Amino acid sequence: MSLVLEITITITLVCVILVIYPYGIYPLLLRLLKTQAVAAQQGYKLSTTLVFCAYNEAKAMPDKIANIASLKDRHPDLEVLVFDDGSDDSTYLQLAAHPELLTVIRGDGRNGKAHGMKLLAARAQGEIMIFTDANVTIKEDAIDHLMAYYADPKVGGVCGSLLYLGEDSSATAAVGSLYWRLEEYLKKEESRTGNVMGADGSIFSLRRKLYPSFPDTVLDDLTVSMAAVFSGYRLIKAEDVIGYESLVTRRGEEFSRKARIAARAFHTHLFLAPQLARMTGLDKFKYRSRKMVRWLGGIFLTVGAIAAAIAAALISPLLLMIGLVATLALVFIGLRAQKGPLASVMEIVIALYATVLGVFRALQGQTFAVWNPAKSR
Repeated sequence: MSLVLEITITITLVCVILVIYPYGIYPLLLRLLKTQAVAAQQGYKLSTTLVFCAYNEAKAMPDKIANIASLKDRHPDLEVLVFDDGSDDSTYLQLAAHPELLTVIRGDGRNGKAHGMKLLAARAQGEIMIFTDANVTIKEDAIDHLMAYYADPKVGGVCGSLLYLGEDSSATAAVGSLYWRLEEYLKKEESRTGNVMGADGSIFSLRRKLYPSFPDTVLDDLTVSMAAVFSGYRLIKAEDVIGYESLVTRRGEEFSRKARIAARAFHTHLFLAPQLARMTGLDKFKYRSRKMVRWLGGIFLTVGAIAAAIAAALISPLLLMIGLVATLALVFIGLRAQKGPLASVMEIVIALYATVLGVFRALQGQTFAVWNPAKSR
């Protein structure tokens, strides 16, 4: 075997390992780490404020308002603050029609979620702030369970558990469901062994005194949740604090969403770099494993594919031709497929490249302060 062939095969194998590392190897490594217990106490109570931002979420508002009413029935002292980011549908009118349940603040045009959340945090009175999204509903007993974890003075933030609805509606939704189940598992293992490396904005909480200062262009979910870690507290995940959200079912919407989130996440990474550098060795390992390696997955996939093609050409030009034709055929079929294993594989590949695209946009200085809700939820 020639030296060039050995090198290309090695590069291919290394790239394969790096692509699967965040999803297949990192979870196994987490299982080797020891458990760090949380001193939860049932019945523990602190004042709470529930906050969320909304833009053109008229479709989701009836269920959201009904959910808030159920939470208020169980917790009459719960403060609910909402920021409407200049909706041009009936979102604001639906919210404003229920002053007995919530206080809604209307922005003067599009300002973005981070801007809105900062306004809400400045008005919040609760010792614990609960963050959620406009299209997420929260299980009625979630706040009762949440409070128990804050009995431990070492806990600064708590991530909830998100259950996704509609995974059978399309390949995009099926892969999204699989991805988020893995995310939930990783957060569970990270929490068991110390700190979770950032929360999803659908449902998490923080001690209000830890709420940080940040620009409107960063990913506020990551910035706010990691404030617990940076302040010397624990950021944990609670399996019994449950929220529900519908999955995105259209491939184009999911690609745009992932690219936008990746761009904001990497921009946020650059903003948080000084604080990230001061984390413990274990937390640095977790952060790099779950986020940084994943951001470059599309690059590893591309380099690995090129190396594999070179190796095939060195072995036999015919082998290279067969491999290229087979790959192009599978890509063509996968792009047209709506369900099935091939469609799912294509969704994963598309997600990897959407993430890389977002990172490149962030490196070019592009920022995304505003958002548009997915219509296919």
